[in-house]
Amino acid sequence: MQTGTDIEFSSEELTRYSRHLLLPEIGIEGQRKIKNAKVLIVGVGGLGSPAAMYLSAAGVGKLGIVDDDIVDGTNLQRQIIHSTRDVGKKKTESAAEMIQHLNPHPEIEIFNERLTSSNAEKIFSNYDIILDGTDNFPARYLINDAAVLFGKPVVFGSVYRFEGQVSFFHSPLGPCYRCLYPNPPSPNSIPDCAVGGVLGVVPGIIGTIQALEAIKYITGHGEVLIGKLLLFDALRSNFEKIQFAKDPSCPLCGKESTIHQLIDYEQFCDVSQIQLKPENEISVEELQSKIDRKENLFILDVREQSEYDFSNIGGTLIPLGELDRRIDELHKEREIVVLCKTGIRSARAVELLLNKECTSVKNLVGGISAWIERIDPTLPSY
Repeated sequence: MQTGTDIEFSSEELTRYSRHLLLPEIGIEGQRKIKNAKVLIVGVGGLGSPAAMYLSAAGVGKLGIVDDDIVDGTNLQRQIIHSTRDVGKKKTESAAEMIQHLNPHPEIEIFNERLTSSNAEKIFSNYDIILDGTDNFPARYLINDAAVLFGKPVVFGSVYRFEGQVSFFHSPLGPCYRCLYPNPPSPNSIPDCAVGGVLGVVPGIIGTIQALEAIKYITGHGEVLIGKLLLFDALRSNFEKIQFAKDPSCPLCGKESTIHQLIDYEQFCDVSQIQLKPENEISVEELQSKIDRKENLFILDVREQSEYDFSNIGGTLIPLGELDRRIDELHKEREIVVLCKTGIRSARAVELLLNKECTSVKNLVGGISAWIERIDPTLPSY
């Protein structure tokens, strides 16, 4: 079937999308728009997985996938585009294979790299709409800023534990992410899924709503969430929608904007890893030797209680957010070895303790993840 925009539907496609074609709000014209659409998905994890699958099933003509990660066993509880056989495979490749199995018609372009300030314009340039499936603040601000500067709409989603959020940002039609969240939270104040956990079905719900928002925008039917934040509470099965306005003083999309190019978002969100002196770091092998020699150590674990309960090497638990007011609980006369999951939070703890005149403090490089990998693989990892 030849359309008015030279997009032809095969008889197989007409059968595949027949339930769309029966909807007066979609019909052949709406399906034509879907087939002509180009959607970029940044991150094929918990949010990007269902979004990519539903957009593919809907018949989006071109899907771009950006991710530099590989599939890990801990992903499988929520990242449904990947399967057990994909563990160790690049997420972009795993996702592309699943999409092609689901629907062979969409064109798939993969970017097996991290989105950065230097490559964002090139990657965004050939796409109509961006779907944010990331799970960290530097990426969210980068995607938002790039979208505003390059004139692209963004479907935003986020999840944490049993809760989720969705919104639609499209300047100048409405507010941007910075209007809603002018400043990033302090580092480690909001843990990611690897630290705080998430109920697997929650990103499935949020990612599916993101796909819905993209389809509404593409077809021009329905109201997208411009200037609205949809909140989902899984434990109460409750949806709530709040409105927020464009901030006239927003440094990005306001009347007198001051941001005209992409910046260093790791620095902006203050998540760059702290550089400690060599004398304030210790490897897992060195720590094992000290333990074997029964040296008088004070092992301080600055993770959350749930992390400690799941997997630990002993020691005293004081979460990083509580450390400043609980310093009196430390045995400062002993050498203090601080650990977390990967060594990032513990580096911040070491910096804090050094500023509190604790002289013998070391950060366990690589954290408990390195300990499990190189010392005790019988401990559960997460």
